[in-house]
Amino acid sequence: MKSSLRKLQCGLAFAAAAAFMTGAWAKGTDPIVGTWKLSVDKSKYSPGPAPKSMTLKIEQAGKGVHLTSEGVGADDKPISVEYTANYDGKDYPLKGSPVADTVSLKRINARTVRRTDKKDGKVVQTLTRVMDKDGKTFTVTTKGKNAKGEAVHNVTVFEKQ
Repeated sequence: MKSSLRKLQCGLAFAAAAAFMTGAWAKGTDPIVGTWKLSVDKSKYSPGPAPKSMTLKIEQAGKGVHLTSEGVGADDKPISVEYTANYDGKDYPLKGSPVADTVSLKRINARTVRRTDKKDGKVVQTLTRVMDKDGKTFTVTTKGKNAKGEAVHNVTVFEKQ
């Protein structure tokens, strides 16, 4: 009897959590939505150097997001990248990138998204974004090639503002 009651309680708790998460997503409260700043000190760039600053503004857009990135590169030149993409794995235009002309997003799980950047239809970079459990930071691991054709392996940390 206790075993059946325990299973019922666990099942109800799981169902309630699933309903809450489904409701939150349905209402458009993707945890990535907001303003985020690059933590240069916590990030690692290979090859470097790291940008001096970067701020991401991420807004809900349909079944995906609209991202605007503004910053200052290591060379003191402005950085500006923008895209709107759904989490459906399809290619969408990417503006301002010296590396790619399209971006695609695919949700791996509740906290992980894979972004694939392409140039002329060929994959040039793969970025994996993992949201921390607290929702206050996320980490992006970037692998691929930079504009110079050099191998890239960056781990960047962003903090919610």
